[in-house]
Amino acid sequence: MANLNRPKETVFSLVQVKGTWKRKAGQNVKQGIKGRVSAAKIYESTSSSGTTWTVVTPITFTYTVTQTKNLLDPSNDTLLLGHIRDTQQLEAVRSNTKPLKRFIVMDEVVYNLYGSQVTDYLEARQVLYRILPLPTTEENKSMEMALKILEEVHQFGIDRRTEPIIAIGGGVCLDIVGLAASLYRRRTPYIRVPTTLLSYIDASVGAKTGVNFANCKNKLGTYIAPVAAFLDRSFIQTIPRRHISNGLAEMLKMALMKHRGLFELLETQGQFLLDSKFQSGMALEDDRIDPASVSTRVAIETMLEELAPNLWEDDLDRLVDFGHLISPELEMKVLPALLHGEAVNIDMAYMVYVACEMGLLTEQEKFRIVCCMLGLELPVWHQDCTFALVQKSLRDRLQHSGGLVRMPLPTGLGRAEIFNDTDEGTLFRAYEKWCDELSTGSLR
Repeated sequence: MANLNRPKETVFSLVQVKGTWKRKAGQNVKQGIKGRVSAAKIYESTSSSGTTWTVVTPITFTYTVTQTKNLLDPSNDTLLLGHIRDTQQLEAVRSNTKPLKRFIVMDEVVYNLYGSQVTDYLEARQVLYRILPLPTTEENKSMEMALKILEEVHQFGIDRRTEPIIAIGGGVCLDIVGLAASLYRRRTPYIRVPTTLLSYIDASVGAKTGVNFANCKNKLGTYIAPVAAFLDRSFIQTIPRRHISNGLAEMLKMALMKHRGLFELLETQGQFLLDSKFQSGMALEDDRIDPASVSTRVAIETMLEELAPNLWEDDLDRLVDFGHLISPELEMKVLPALLHGEAVNIDMAYMVYVACEMGLLTEQEKFRIVCCMLGLELPVWHQDCTFALVQKSLRDRLQHSGGLVRMPLPTGLGRAEIFNDTDEGTLFRAYEKWCDELSTGSLR
């Protein structure tokens, strides 16, 4: 009787011949088959209660992250064509007499600085374009702004396959435009051009899009990567010094988690990077010896190492979450008093004390890390980061991370592990020491 109720299972491959897809029984049907074989599979299970079909479809995203110079020079076609990887397609576009068409969203501050250059570039390339400047601040990071972009895109009209939307601005701008693009016609390609250090090494290299909702940071969003991100460090020279520090926080995060050499570079060259606004190597032929070139390259490489195998965050154990357990709650609570990187650094500073309390870091290592943070002109404590806020943040973390806190902590300079066994006593002792030593904003 048991055998009668056992489901009958069959696996089907999918083969396309003359435009029609057909199921073919078998796991591997490539041999002797004429036509295009999909990587997808359909698993059919039949029992006395009915039939179930399970579809397994691998989804591959390909996107490029390109460091370039003179992005807005009309002789440089990266902004318009750099996302095209197929050489035949690229040649076809270049030989086509039909003008290119682009919809560009720019942060309004960036537009005031670079709008005329972008316009001159597009005019020189004879592009049909529409530039939409918007106040893309954390306070305005909403679905309403995403819908405003979509209304404008709809009025302008673009080809969902060949005319990517271009976002030029900081992380908030890139996030909102990415979400809008992922919603328009269910997925329209888009390009990211970061203009801040934070977005250069963080938002531009991943797949996340999002807006704030219900007073929660990035509560609505998607995992849709841009077709390309074009990184030009010259934009960073026009941002305020505080925003350079803001970006250095995310760079320090990757250094503490993965790369001792990057930490030591920030420790010794941090002030130089702040003073030079990451422009020091723009004229150097050898980028391998320039602190700005080395630090941005290593930050991007270490970030991509963590993101590429886990683009959709199927694995919730993520080292890149360091500094992001408490900071979202703190940042939204005091908005707009703290920039994102500043909130992240306050979170990291506290977690360094947690790691030290757990015996993962020595007092000397803790001292070096805090001194490095202060040298990068980052806040290391905030009065609104109460222990109650810490507790609430970690409770929320448990709820949204599969019942585990998944706390990334440094276990030395440039190495880290994920921990789930941090007890409240340890957290509170670390909190008291953190407040006692850093509440003045400097080491006592």
